[in-house]
Amino acid sequence: MWMEKLLAGVVRVVTPIGPRHIELSFFERVYFLWIFRHFDTLPQKVLSDRQQRVMDNLLLQKRFVSLPSTRSEVPVIGTLERIPIAHVEDAIEIRTSEGNPVSFPAGVRPRP
Repeated sequence: MWMEKLLAGVVRVVTPIGPRHIELSFFERVYFLWIFRHFDTLPQKVLSDRQQRVMDNLLLQKRFVSLPSTRSEVPVIGTLERIPIAHVEDAIEIRTSEGNPVSFPAGVRPRP
């Protein structure tokens, strides 16, 4: 199975608008086989800074592949979950006894 992934594998990226498949060069397939050696799916936040830069560059190059429905057995090297973290706009700021501010998300109150 790893030989098929090495020869023609793609990386699946799960985005808010749906999954996308990225076509890779041979050396990129080797690199991603190493990244996904123990897991089939990884969230983006567990990747190193270098790995995230490589993935960002691939997404900027827009090398997305449209997989025909007749090819049900596409070798997927791994799946990267690239779902943005929700930003909290309303935060409560409380000062600790040392004078350092501590922020809490909206609706969450510290215990007295």
